[in-house]
Amino acid sequence: MWHDAKALNATANGIFAVVVGACVAAGVWWVAHRPVFDLRTIRVESMDRAELRHVNLLTLKNGTQGRIAGNFFTANLDAVRQVFEAVPWVRRATVRREWPDQLIVEVEEHEALGTWGEDGRLLSVKGDVFTANLAEAEEDHELPQFSGPEGSEKEVLTRYGELRKWFAPVQLVPQGLALSSRYAWTVTLDNGMSVALGREQTPTTLRERVQRLVGIWPQLASRVQNIENIDMRYQNGLALSATGLKIPAEKPRR
Repeated sequence: MWHDAKALNATANGIFAVVVGACVAAGVWWVAHRPVFDLRTIRVESMDRAELRHVNLLTLKNGTQGRIAGNFFTANLDAVRQVFEAVPWVRRATVRREWPDQLIVEVEEHEALGTWGEDGRLLSVKGDVFTANLAEAEEDHELPQFSGPEGSEKEVLTRYGELRKWFAPVQLVPQGLALSSRYAWTVTLDNGMSVALGREQTPTTLRERVQRLVGIWPQLASRVQNIENIDMRYQNGLALSATGLKIPAEKPRR
């Protein structure tokens, strides 16, 4: 090879190209890490331009302080996104750079529909379970209570919407909904009454049971006061318990 001029030239050119490339890369790295490119501003905006009710500068500062590394060029946008999505009330975030020294973060906020389970978590209107300050969530009104097996959140949310429609004709409003580990449904209404609806044997089982209760509710409510529980799992009837309920004594036969 030492006597082959073309091979020597090709080798020299290759080595020169590698050296130049390394120098350029080192130069770019050096320039990119200069203090002039430090991040000076992180601007937070609402993803859908709606007012952010629970996400504010204080919660964002407390949730992200010391966790965002790098400068305008070196900051990992995906890592920054994950930092913001870990802040309470943030459902989703997107991050982009804006020259010369800032990041634009757009966030979508959770909207709490009710509580989930017994460990203080919340269920959003989109069926997401998240953790946040319960007192903040209940600023406007007390939240409905939901529970169910893991992974059933969206199913519970869908059923809750249906139950609100089914009970609307008699002005009863669901205030809680529980799905047991055996997939049996129990709904709590705004009058404090609990209604056991049982398992869905067919796609229309629950609706038919609710409609049967709705159909007799005016007469039932006028005759029985302080109803606590109603069991609608019977095919052609129901069972109930009420505070102070007394069964009239049977009249003696003549």
